[in-house]
Amino acid sequence: MTLTQLRYLIAIADSGLNITSAAERVHATQPGLSKQLKQLEDELGFQLFNRKGKSLDAITHAGAHVLERARAILAEVANIQSVAANLRQEACGTLRIGTTHTQARFALPGAIAALNRGYPQVSVHLQPVADAELLGLLESGGVDLAIVSTAGAAPAGVIALPAYRWQRRVLVPRDHPLAALGRAPTLAELASLPLVSYDSSIKPDSSLRRAFEAAGLTPHIAMTASDADLIKTYVRAGLGVGVLAEMALLPADSSDLRALPADHLFASCTTWIVLRREGVLRDFALEFIVDFAPHLDRKAVARHVAGGEDVAWPAAPQWRERATRVASRAEVRA
Repeated sequence: MTLTQLRYLIAIADSGLNITSAAERVHATQPGLSKQLKQLEDELGFQLFNRKGKSLDAITHAGAHVLERARAILAEVANIQSVAANLRQEACGTLRIGTTHTQARFALPGAIAALNRGYPQVSVHLQPVADAELLGLLESGGVDLAIVSTAGAAPAGVIALPAYRWQRRVLVPRDHPLAALGRAPTLAELASLPLVSYDSSIKPDSSLRRAFEAAGLTPHIAMTASDADLIKTYVRAGLGVGVLAEMALLPADSSDLRALPADHLFASCTTWIVLRREGVLRDFALEFIVDFAPHLDRKAVARHVAGGEDVAWPAAPQWRERATRVASRAEVRA
């Protein structure tokens, strides 16, 4: 049994049992990957996957147990490599971040730019996915850390560092009737109009839907998108009233759109920096974390991640307050 075989096994599972996709993922040939899989099964004495013709159909019960241990083994290998790289004070490597489009587009550029200035030989890979998929991607080892937002408690079963809090905004064209009210809209007024919001808003556990249901109302979600820029585009096209994160609004948007407050309508959300438990952070990843969340103490984060030391984290700042802190930090560095 080799680490390569275990990597191939994980690649197959994470590629939906598609051998071709798995081979591309690990930069191997399809015949080579298939050969390694057969050798691993021969050594173990049982099949890891059920077959249907020449295709893999499902992972076996025994295969699921092996896959779980394979992930743990490779995670520890990665930890050892990270420890060694930190001890050598290496300033190169890769940081893989799982995040949503909104975070990638509007919240992350400053911290990533700072990381590039401090560690120009570090390659950053962003993997934008829906919030609901981020923890699975992190747990599978697909990313090194995730940027996740919740409207309630911190994500469970992981290390969750509070980055900032944010509110939703209601977005309409400047000539829309809601813009002429001279006040914030009510839930009843929004429920009577077609809404354009994030993909998550159509899910039963959506905090947006829960807000309407608590008031005995049913929202009319006319269109959804994972991309905040698309939400703005379709609000401009007249498809409905936008409901989106405040950090997605730019000064240029005010030329033809009006953002209305919605703090009283929807629960405040918190953005978290999420890490696997028992993982080892590279020094540059730690630097990225404190750049993205300047209210966090670097030494406290390092102790918490390395040894699980309990820390009473300061309250996460509001988005607007965080922007001020980030700007101040950048001035100090300059």
